[in-house]
Amino acid sequence: MSIAEEIQRLHHLHQSGALTDAEFALAKAKLLSSSEAEAFSQSAGQQTGLGADTSLQQLNQFRRSKTDAWFAGICGGLARMTGLDSWIWRLLFVFFSCYFGAGLLAYLLAWIFIPEE
Repeated sequence: MSIAEEIQRLHHLHQSGALTDAEFALAKAKLLSSSEAEAFSQSAGQQTGLGADTSLQQLNQFRRSKTDAWFAGICGGLARMTGLDSWIWRLLFVFFSCYFGAGLLAYLLAWIFIPEE
């Protein structure tokens, strides 16, 4: 729910008599202070690059798949990490190998440097 919807819901409860004036004021202040703190933490995270920490953790947990593997399990590991199916990654590697030549090189380097699960 958005902040506006929450305030509207509180106002409706106040109008129906379910909340007193003091309870309404307290709930509204709490709602506004929590939304300001959340907005501040999101903007601070974007400025300091805290979002990159989770990406690095995910990248550090990237492993070649043993169960979803045709050659080395790179596409299976990418599928598990990104949520895309492994056939999409295989298709991308074939496309980049045929048209740009970089797909085969990237696959070989990944096979060498990415550990198996």
